Amino acid sequence: MSWRIVVISNSAKLDYKMEYLVVRQREIIKIHMSEVSVLMIESTAVSLTASLLSELTKRKIKVIFCDEKRNPSSELVAYYGSHDTSAKIRRQIEWSHEMKMVVWTEIVAEKIRQQKRLLKELNKMEYALLDEYLQEMELGDITNREGHAAKVYFNALFGLKFTRTADTPLNAALNYGYTILLSAFNREIVANGYLTQLALFHDNMFNPFNLASDLMEPFRILVDRLAYKMELEVFEHEEKMRLIDLLNHEVVIDGKKNYVNNAIKIYCKSVFDAINEQDISLIRFYQ
Repeated sequence: MSWRIVVISNSAKLDYKMEYLVVRQREIIKIHMSEVSVLMIESTAVSLTASLLSELTKRKIKVIFCDEKRNPSSELVAYYGSHDTSAKIRRQIEWSHEMKMVVWTEIVAEKIRQQKRLLKELNKMEYALLDEYLQEMELGDITNREGHAAKVYFNALFGLKFTRTADTPLNAALNYGYTILLSAFNREIVANGYLTQLALFHDNMFNPFNLASDLMEPFRILVDRLAYKMELEVFEHEEKMRLIDLLNHEVVIDGKKNYVNNAIKIYCKSVFDAINEQDISLIRFYQ
């Protein structure tokens, strides 16, 4: 099972040779491809060979490219992630609106449960209000309990003056962490043979990752918890590395400890199984 998150932060040439990712800098480092789950190119002074890109795609290794400010800007996504991709896409197009809303309601409810759990863990009394919102949840969240919960949650977690639009190290960290999660979810959606554009709830014509935006919702709280603990005054290289390493943290899913990276894989497959079998009891959330 792949587990390494490889980050290239300085000028380098990357190529592929005999099952190894070869990083050529002042020294030459070789990493077996079977160990790599994510390759992040943080510097624009990095060159990659076509043979390496082809092999990364074949092995479904997520590749994230950063811009000149070292913020994630794009990723490598394979055209075909599964041998039966065409059948999976036909099935995805045929998902019923009712079933999508049932699954979306479960995902949103789990997001609020995770938010409540974090607030309770931190002795924030506002968790009780989130519990009320959970009791009021309706199919498809037509009363927007998610939005109300988010306002209470973020104000309790980061203070009444906190807004998600402010240009602060905290928001930079949240955005960075969410982008890392989004990329991980895109990888699993494609690996399972589905399209990232066709979602359960999100329907933005300018968002090529609508489905990942849906599925990642309960996992956002992992980023929030880490950002809270970091007590950020700046957001630079060291802070970014801590957020990237979040994929190597452990959670419990389906009764077993797993890295977040693997938990995303288990969770995504369970959601697809639940939709296709029309059985929401198949969904596996992390604890």
